[in-house]
Amino acid sequence: MLERRHELVSATPGTRRELLSLHYGTPGTGPKALVQASLHADEVPGLLVAHHLRARLAALESAGRIRGEVVLVPYANPVGLGQWVLASHEGRFDLASGENFNRHYANLTLAAADHLAPLVESGGTVSVPAVREALRAAAAALPAPTELASLRRELLGLAIDADLVLDLHCDNEAVLHLYTATWLWPDVEPLARLTGSRAVLLADESGEEPFDEACSSAWPRLAAELSRRAGRAIELPPACVSVTVELRGERDVEHGLATVDADAIVRYLVARGHVAGDAPVLPDLQCEPTPLAGSIPLVAPHGGVLVHCCRLGSDVRRGDRVAEIVDPSTGVVTALASPVDGVCYARESRRFVPSGTRVAKIAGRERLRSGNLLSD
Repeated sequence: MLERRHELVSATPGTRRELLSLHYGTPGTGPKALVQASLHADEVPGLLVAHHLRARLAALESAGRIRGEVVLVPYANPVGLGQWVLASHEGRFDLASGENFNRHYANLTLAAADHLAPLVESGGTVSVPAVREALRAAAAALPAPTELASLRRELLGLAIDADLVLDLHCDNEAVLHLYTATWLWPDVEPLARLTGSRAVLLADESGEEPFDEACSSAWPRLAAELSRRAGRAIELPPACVSVTVELRGERDVEHGLATVDADAIVRYLVARGHVAGDAPVLPDLQCEPTPLAGSIPLVAPHGGVLVHCCRLGSDVRRGDRVAEIVDPSTGVVTALASPVDGVCYARESRRFVPSGTRVAKIAGRERLRSGNLLSD
């Protein structure tokens, strides 16, 4: 195992933060997988899953079972890990800029296309290795004037040439669910089976460049740009399977759950050929994929006590009561009903909420939303 430390730009004199990456196997001898934990630094389940993965990957490496390279980033956000204000942890947003740590990753299309221009102009074949080299060069050349920008550059540089990227997150309270690109569903289906996912949300573009999309969307975007420049069709495979894995809720931090999740990830690595071994038996799907544009948030119309009225992961019908908001000043109880048939896959963990709070999410089957599809 090779341990690498990536120093970030120092925000102020006397401060220094670094990112840690653990590299198992031998680069260039097979496929590359990257697993990173807790880009939203206060989403802790991923940190514990990474801890259990660390031991498993070390054992697999010792046994000679890793094909190519598996990179583990045991904490993807040293900036957010240190953001404590009045004993409260703020790991989702950068306090210096207000930006979400999982948004605004660079679109490398134009820079990578420039790198590949001589090859395209000469009529050469644009191969997967050539594209990966171009993407690595484009990521390495990103400007990083701030600590946050340097974090994004380092994370993207580690992942942009990978065959597989798993970004471990969690919600407030939730069942295990996945986000991925629509065209990647056949590749992601085994992961949904192995993890027992209760919802899989698919989108071509969810908005604001989250980390997983910056990795997977680079390929179709680059194919379109190269085709435009060349005046001929240049096809590229979807060579990066990138998935956001939501490891239930923020309080689901237990060795039992983390062990189950780490084992599921290892079995997925085996299924995709990153780790040598017998193909795992795939359990039945616990859900069918649905469009992210069909995920409907229920919003509190006024402040009050939040009472959840259905079990997480349960199927709901349109009109079913999902939650209530109790106003302690007036005694008014407002029922929030599901506007669609679907699965209640995530909900708010606080039990007193202000108006405008998204108190639950229902994974419906019809595309009803557009624009930015992710919550802040």
